[in-house]
Amino acid sequence: MGCCSSAEGKRDWKPLEDRSCTDIPWLIIFSLFCIGMACICGYPIATGAASRLISGYDSYGNTCGHNNTKIEGVPHSGQNMKEKKYVFFLDPCNLDLINRKIKSIALCVSKCPSTELKTYGELKQFALNNGSNLCSYDIYPSRYPSHSDRFTKCPKLPVPPSKPVPVLHRCIPVDIGCYAEFAQGFITFVSDNTVLRRVIAGVMASKEIIIGLCLLALALSLIMMVVIRYISKVLVWILTVLVIIGSIGGTAVLWWLYVDHRNALNNNTLSVFGKEVASDNVKALLVCSIGATIFTVILLIVMFFMRTRVALTISLFHVAGKVFIHLPLLALQPVWTFLCLILFWVYWITVLLFLGTSGTPIKNNATEVVEYHMEGPLQYLVWYHVVGLIWISEFILAFQQMTIAGAVVTYYFTKNKSQLPVTPILSSMARTVRYHLGTLAKGSFIITLVKIPRLILTYIHSQLKGKENACARCMLKSCVCCLWCLEKCLAYLNQNAYTATAINSTSFCTSARDAFVILVENALRVAAINTVGDFVLFLGKVLIVSCTAFAGVLALNYQREYTVWVLPLLIVCLFAFLVAHCFLSVFENVVDVLFLCFAVDTKYNDGSPGREYYMDKALMEFVENSKKMGWHKSGEGDGREMKPMARGGTVA
Repeated sequence: MGCCSSAEGKRDWKPLEDRSCTDIPWLIIFSLFCIGMACICGYPIATGAASRLISGYDSYGNTCGHNNTKIEGVPHSGQNMKEKKYVFFLDPCNLDLINRKIKSIALCVSKCPSTELKTYGELKQFALNNGSNLCSYDIYPSRYPSHSDRFTKCPKLPVPPSKPVPVLHRCIPVDIGCYAEFAQGFITFVSDNTVLRRVIAGVMASKEIIIGLCLLALALSLIMMVVIRYISKVLVWILTVLVIIGSIGGTAVLWWLYVDHRNALNNNTLSVFGKEVASDNVKALLVCSIGATIFTVILLIVMFFMRTRVALTISLFHVAGKVFIHLPLLALQPVWTFLCLILFWVYWITVLLFLGTSGTPIKNNATEVVEYHMEGPLQYLVWYHVVGLIWISEFILAFQQMTIAGAVVTYYFTKNKSQLPVTPILSSMARTVRYHLGTLAKGSFIITLVKIPRLILTYIHSQLKGKENACARCMLKSCVCCLWCLEKCLAYLNQNAYTATAINSTSFCTSARDAFVILVENALRVAAINTVGDFVLFLGKVLIVSCTAFAGVLALNYQREYTVWVLPLLIVCLFAFLVAHCFLSVFENVVDVLFLCFAVDTKYNDGSPGREYYMDKALMEFVENSKKMGWHKSGEGDGREMKPMARGGTVA
């Protein structure tokens, strides 16, 4: 199981010749861990915590819509609430920002008030008409207007109109403006609540534009994939020119809009509210303009110094474009992975909420309400659940990498492309499930081991912010930075290890060692091809984000009277980058896999009879150019040749 336990010596690379199961012990460990995750889900369901979360419960431990049992020492507990299916908060806008929850007495009611109730007389009439008592259980509706405790045991007047939340059965006010303070508890950089309210109002007013721009980002990403597929030879130069034009043009437009909005603000023709919105927009445009200017200058400088190396990626990009022509389902791989991650995250959050309502009911003597706490060994279930979030998420991402690697390896080492499987992607998935799930479990666990301490240190740093001395703060940041760098290095090595496993069907550690040796031997090529390729794809992401942001600026410019641009534009740009990253990362993975296959091919073959290359003609031309530049020497391997594949044919 350990990385040092492999007794394999030097051996030939045998692409796609033999398949065998790899890292079986780790598959068993991962399976047992997943069974533990399922047991964690079963615990709150078996103990009724899931029912408490879905149906809701009042401040006395009664689950709404159920017949409850008495809790020792808690008054008003053990009541039959079958006719009262909704949770009603006496003061729904009284928020505990520290613990991020509603700080209010909760009651089970049969109906949420759909209209505003301004007096205790209206409360009484609502209770008598609907049988829904909105005051504490020990106060009869007839005594609402005169009871001495009506100010503490009845809702705060006026009672806002509310509607039950689907599935969760909570009465939530129709006007959620009071929850701006709750959002402020999460968005710590906003100190002015009025600004936050205007920002949220701007998002709500621009929701149609935001949805349209997100769809535009998706369409642009798909168009970029089509461009990569059909015009890969000129893609590098097209992207370079468009990014230069887009960056300079976008920066110029931002500065023009800043001047235009500042002049409109100085004309004093706007209302008071309009001036506040216009002032916020002027500040936002100034910040965006300065940031865009700095980014454009840095981008142009970097592109100037990398201009001589951009041409070296054309051959590799051309072959990658051919891969997408033969394997069109590669473009859908991020969609499947994203859906799997979303489904798992929804499951994980649901179970976490279940755990939050599980445990033993304990009466809080200060507030006289019941709270549920997990005590003893059960409290560690949450930590187990958190580890599961990281490990299984990394496992899903690793499955995508192995699937892509297996499909591309099949394409590269099949000389006669007409003999490719009908569906190489599905064949790669099936091969991964049958043989290499243990390797994925081991590789994803290594990433988890690094990610967990980094997250813990990041959390400690955030909790001690402003309390620790400068030396401790520097040490924490250094540790977090080192762990982040280690995580990125291991992730890159893992990806190449999965490629080596797809080629040779070897265990994770053996594959990681072989891939590391190949990468070290081709360090200059890694720097000249792989890095430049990643930079070109980054330019593609910048182009998609820039076009989406430009369209967003033009669309939002028509709502300058009542919309604050900051949050809508940030949401759109973030979504555009995530979508572009998901799609272009597939192309990036294909380039990385092709590079490792190319490095293995050139290490053990030199094009002579009996040692023919597997590579595409475009890469052969690149090898010839590399020889002229002194980057490649014939026969730089150790004299051992790769065994020929069963499928013959000519080089594509």
